Amino acid sequence: MNPLNHVAIIMDGNGRWGLKHKNSRNEGHRFGLNTVEKIIKETIKQKIRYLTLYAFSTENWNRPKKEIDYLFKLLENFLLKKIQDLNKQNIKLKIIGSKKFSKKLNKLLISSEKKTSKNTTLQINLALNYGSKFEILSAVKKIIKNKDIINEKNFRKYLQTNHTPDPELLIRTGNTKRLSNFLLWQSAYAEIFFEKKLWPDFNEKDYINIIKKYKRIKRNFGNI
Repeated sequence: MNPLNHVAIIMDGNGRWGLKHKNSRNEGHRFGLNTVEKIIKETIKQKIRYLTLYAFSTENWNRPKKEIDYLFKLLENFLLKKIQDLNKQNIKLKIIGSKKFSKKLNKLLISSEKKTSKNTTLQINLALNYGSKFEILSAVKKIIKNKDIINEKNFRKYLQTNHTPDPELLIRTGNTKRLSNFLLWQSAYAEIFFEKKLWPDFNEKDYINIIKKYKRIKRNFGNI
């Protein structure tokens, strides 16, 4: 059976779920947080050490301002209410992406990272204002500026995920089959599962079934 240390998830479908069930995209985002908590708990049960969640991309700034403001308010409230609980569960929170938000949210993100920095049961990488193309270009600029040797090992040091092993498993919900500028370098050899369910409908059983399927895959890495 394949070892599994890192799962990455594109949490797609909140807005569509909200329009379908509550006539509000924002309600979909609110219900999506329930799924986040369920998946975090199951990740710990499965003894997976790293979980990367794609929460807000660099392209998401094109959404209506009201929706963006609601998303960030939702994140603020979640951290204020749940960071102590995450800390008690020995969960480390790491933000990847650019912290270009309000002073209040930036301060909250930094304090949440600091508060949980020594935890070891699970590391959650929360991708906020994240875009993989920007990350790769930034890494190229840094390695040239530092006059470092350009090879794969050194290049990895300049990525925002240099603290994390590459994901073995990438899941995207929402019945959309694309990576949407997420972990393009890191996912080179990830097993990718596209799930039809919208994120608020995704549950522990769906997650476990995907993990079981992943563990049965014969992973060749270019070999036979």
